[in-house]
Amino acid sequence: MLGLLSFGEELSGYDLKKWADWSLRFFYWAPSYSQIYSELRKLEEIGYASSTVVNKDDVRGKRMYRITPEGQDAVAHWAAESPVEPAVLKHGVMLRMWLGHASDPERLRAMLEEHRDQSEKMRVRAQVDAVGAADEPGWAFPEMVLRWSERYYADERDRAETMLTELGEAVAKRSSTVEQDSARRSSQELRQHKA
Repeated sequence: MLGLLSFGEELSGYDLKKWADWSLRFFYWAPSYSQIYSELRKLEEIGYASSTVVNKDDVRGKRMYRITPEGQDAVAHWAAESPVEPAVLKHGVMLRMWLGHASDPERLRAMLEEHRDQSEKMRVRAQVDAVGAADEPGWAFPEMVLRWSERYYADERDRAETMLTELGEAVAKRSSTVEQDSARRSSQELRQHKA
């Protein structure tokens, strides 16, 4: 939240959710409204953000948040000083493929096709959002990350396509191994029976 506020605009919780969905969701996470408001309260408590209530047209007031100088220092320190951590990959499709021996190959194929198609949709969305960011002078770095996201999802789409090809090879290899194991067991049983 502090990072979103660091762009210098006064934003509501709704605006922050919209901005997170527009940009952060491609590479980190898009928080829920409850997470946003909880974090904003914490940021206010520690002095990293301040808020004001803006009344508009005699309608219920809207709380607007702004980063404080202390918050700006904190986000700048985190961005400059935090160690580079390896990316953590939590990939449900990969886990299910790893457990492919316990699944139906046609179900795996359908899952990979769905993942490939979802990755292409995310690539297109990132591309569109990158174009939108290009129009905003203060969003040069988010635009760069959105382009990175676009390439990531293109790669993910292509990896799923490769896995679809490899799935056929894995199924054939598994069938061959099952047949060899069956023949070996039959041969052992025959020898034991003769003995």
